[in-house]
Parts: sequence; structure tokens; C-alpha cells
Amino acid sequence: MRSRPISRPASLDMRAPIRQQHDRIDELEAALWDGGLNEPVLADYQAAFRDLEALLIERDDDPRHHFVIVIPVADSPRHLDACLDSLLTLCRNYGYGGLDGGRYRKVSVLLADDSADATVIERNRETALDFDRSGITTHYFGLGEQLGLMLRLDSLDLDAVVGRHPQDAFAHKGQAMMRNIAYLKLAEMQSRMPDQRLLFYTVDSDQEFRVKIATPQGGRGLYAVNFFYHLDQIFSATEAQVLTGKVVGDPPVSPAVMAGNFLEDVIGFVREMAVCDPGQPYRQPGADTRGSGEAAYHDLADMFGFQAGEEAYRYRCSVDGRPDNAACLDDFSQRLGSFFHGKHPTRITWYRHQSVMDSLQSARTVYTGNYVFTADALDWFIPFAPLRLRMSGPTMGRLLRSEMGDRFVSANVPMLHRRTLETTGQAEFRPGVVSERQAVDLTDEFERQFFGDVMLFSIERMVGLGFPGTQMSDSLVAQTLDAVHQEMHDKYRARQRNIRLRLDVLRSLLRQDGVWWNRSAEHAPALSRFEVFVHNIEQNFGEESPANARVDSETNWAAWRQRQLDAIKGLPGDRRAWRQALELLSSPCKT
Repeated sequence: MRSRPISRPASLDMRAPIRQQHDRIDELEAALWDGGLNEPVLADYQAAFRDLEALLIERDDDPRHHFVIVIPVADSPRHLDACLDSLLTLCRNYGYGGLDGGRYRKVSVLLADDSADATVIERNRETALDFDRSGITTHYFGLGEQLGLMLRLDSLDLDAVVGRHPQDAFAHKGQAMMRNIAYLKLAEMQSRMPDQRLLFYTVDSDQEFRVKIATPQGGRGLYAVNFFYHLDQIFSATEAQVLTGKVVGDPPVSPAVMAGNFLEDVIGFVREMAVCDPGQPYRQPGADTRGSGEAAYHDLADMFGFQAGEEAYRYRCSVDGRPDNAACLDDFSQRLGSFFHGKHPTRITWYRHQSVMDSLQSARTVYTGNYVFTADALDWFIPFAPLRLRMSGPTMGRLLRSEMGDRFVSANVPMLHRRTLETTGQAEFRPGVVSERQAVDLTDEFERQFFGDVMLFSIERMVGLGFPGTQMSDSLVAQTLDAVHQEMHDKYRARQRNIRLRLDVLRSLLRQDGVWWNRSAEHAPALSRFEVFVHNIEQNFGEESPANARVDSETNWAAWRQRQLDAIKGLPGDRRAWRQALELLSSPCKT
């Protein structure tokens, strides 16, 4: 990564105190993380940034970037409230850009609503208005405005980028198509703010501008990272065009690829409980950040270059005080259902501190819920969006790396990810997951995960052959898809066989004669929840599961194969149409 000096124009009498304040911030950051989190330092650390902002606002100008936060949302009003509340808290704690008339000068929001429920749409509109009144300029980008924007571009063939949707059913387009439409809006915004150095920062509504830190008392979500300050520094000091962070807290992948390792953790927990006295205190695990950077939650982590561990992870009981084993059995049983909605109760990803600038490196994966890009990078959209496949971010990342090289980077700026609501243990809205009473059906999500993996690793191989700069022949694309499909099918089937074997082990442990939870009716509710978990694993990952039937179907593969072939073949034309759209929207006389 090539870098250039950070430009900080300032009057001569202001340069020394500004430099001293930067030094003060560096000292406090070192103290904050010396030997682990030193939380009493956090308030001073945040105050030092506010003092810096007071100095910077005295300058004649402020050349730092203005951040436009892009938040797609679909029928998730409570997640949205938490996301926006965290953004406002971050701004108040660190003060990036300073205030002008009670309004933050260098942070604004584009709220892209993909909701279908009329009540939720109205609530989101009101939320945007309320948030705007709080001091952060917020634009509500609703279905009507989205339709109007697309009608202006109707002469262009953008179907393979944003899809083709009936006007009376324009909602629930999916995160990739919604983001692509929002990016067209950003191009229009850029043309109307020519004097601003804009950075577009796209996040998911179920994320917050905090980090999750492991402590001896459990996980803490803290405002310990000044996201905007660090990101402005990176884009000022380097030639980066796209930067991706990651997430901490809940994993960013589907339960379709986490069932194997979670099953091992459940087996480990039940084995431990079976030899314990139910009335004795539960042996809580320590503050452990193991696996936080190694995709420990992913059954197929080896495909991404990570070494999969075999040791089970222990559960941290959430009951206050010193709970006994019986209480923790009950507590854990209540967390099992949330797994099917994307939460991993045992393999939480924790924040590990590293200087953001020191963490900067070339990237290969875009975390679509946490990435930042310049106006020049609007040239790229999320590819193959209408296929609605999972792994769209990693697929996009392989293409970006091929084209941008070291202008595509990652850094240690993870956001807190919270898949489920505490009150229900379920996601507020999650397409592809069907819940009916206690039964959960992952078939649609499982299918999109499998064929998303086929697309990802096919693109990765094609990039190694020069794609997208070099157009691949139809026969070579087909050969690549066929080879990757067979390899992924073999991997998935081997994993399924292991899951079924381990599920038999769990059944035997739960039902063994004489174990304490089978000797007393008071443990019947917990045991019932374990049995529901076993049933849902069997229904979604067993030999006769609908998900396996779809993955095994030759007819289904033939249909997906043709759709993927067409999408890959059409990418160059889609990019030409996208550029035409950007030119149209960026032209002042056309807007």
C-alpha cells in the first residue's frame, strides 16, 4: 500500500497544539489497551478526541472527509433504532467533524428502505425524521423515490444489476440489489456535493458502531473505536479506494455452514454437565478471544485458508451471579433456537485491539455490512445481485482485488453484529429462514449458501486466469463451474455425514439412563428444548432434508448452472450499462 503524507492545513499558531493533541490521543490509546482493556481510560480517550475537534474547528478550513452512512433496512425497525442510536452515541462521544448549529458537519445518513410492511415503512420514515432532528442529516430513500430513480434509467439494461421488479411489489429486493440501487442514489448525491470529499460507508441495520470486548465478567459492547477518525486518516494517507472492516459479536455467515462446529460445542457442554453435580456452581470459561480472527464459527474454514480447530468451545452462562449447573443447562437450552437465526452461542467473535493504521493490508473479501469507498469506486456494484446468492461480498472482493490491487484494503475497524433480538432470540427479519412454532426451515438459505459458494470459488479460479480483465470463453466458464460444483458437493456431503454421526452422539448423551436431568421433572423444559434443537438439526441437515434434496438435484443444478453462466458472461455488458447510469446521474444537467 503506497501512502502519502496526511494533509492537515492549519494556521501556524494552530499546528503545534493540534500535533500535541494527536500525540495525546496516541498516548491514551496505548494506555487504554495496555495489557488488555483499561476501561477507566476510555472516557479520557473520548474526551481527547472532542478536544481535538475543538482545535480543528478553529482552522480556516477542514479538509477531512464527509461520511455518508448507507443503511439498507427491510422490516427490521428495532435493529434500525439500535443502529442509529449507536451512530449518534459515537458522534457524541468523539465529535468527528464538529457541530454547526447543533448539526454534525461531516456525517450524514442515507436510509434505504426495502420494507414491505406499510406500518414498518411509516415507522422507518418517522425514525429518519427523528434522527435528522437529533443533529445528523438523514435522507429517507423510500420505495417511491427508488422507483422514480429507476424509471429515469429505464432506457438502460440494468436488470442483471438491480433486477426487474413490478411497481406494486418493489420491496424485499434483497441486500445486494437494494445496495446497488442505493449506490445509484449516491452517484446523484455526489454530483450535488462537488466540493465535499465524500466517503460512502455502507453498514447493515443489525450492526452498531461499537466493538465487543471479552472481559472476565463477560462480553462488553463499548464505543472504543473512533471509526470516522481512523477511516479519514487511511483515505487521506493512502490511495485506497475501497476499505472493508469485519464484524465482532455474531458471525456474518449462515447457520447452513456452522452446524458442524456448534454441534461439537453442544456435545462438549452436555458431556461436561453429565458428570457434574447439578447443584454445584457452573465453571465459567475465562475471557477468551480464541478464534476471533480465524473464522472458528465456519465449518469449512479451510476453504478460506484458515486451519479448523477440533477442540469444542465452552459456553459462557448468562445467568447473573454464580449460577449452578442446573441453571446453566436451562440457560443454554434457551439459546439453542437462536442458532437457526444466525447467532452462535459459543463461538463469539471478540474485538482484538491493533492500531488501525498498523492493521492495514490488502483485502480479498468485502463485508457488505461494513465497507467504505470513494466516489471513484462507485464504478463497481455488487455483482450478480439478482441471483440473491449468499457470499456476494467475498465474490465481489475477488473481483475488486483483481482490478484494484492494493487500492482495496482491510483494516481493524469491526462493527458489533447482533443477529437476533434479546426478547425473542430470533432475527427481526431474515429471508430464507421459515419459522413455524418451534420448527425452523433453512432450505432456501441453505440452497443460496451452497450455490453462493459455487459462484465464489468459481470466480476465484477465473480471477486467477485473468478475469474480469480477460473475458473467459463460455466453455471455460462452464468447465470451471462444473469442477467447483462437484468439489463443493463432495465437501457438503462429507460434512453432512459427520453432522449425522455427531447428532447420534448427542441423542445418546441426552437420553442416557441415570443422568440427573432425566431423574427430575424440573429439568423437563430444558430437555425438551434440546430435543427441539436435535429435531431441527435433523430436519435441516439430515439425509432426507429438503435442503439436501435441492443440493443433490441434477435438475436444480442445471437451472442454477445456466443462471450462473449467463450472469458471468453478462458481467462486462452489465458494467458498461452501470457506467452509463453513473454518467447520467452524475451530470448536473440531467438531474
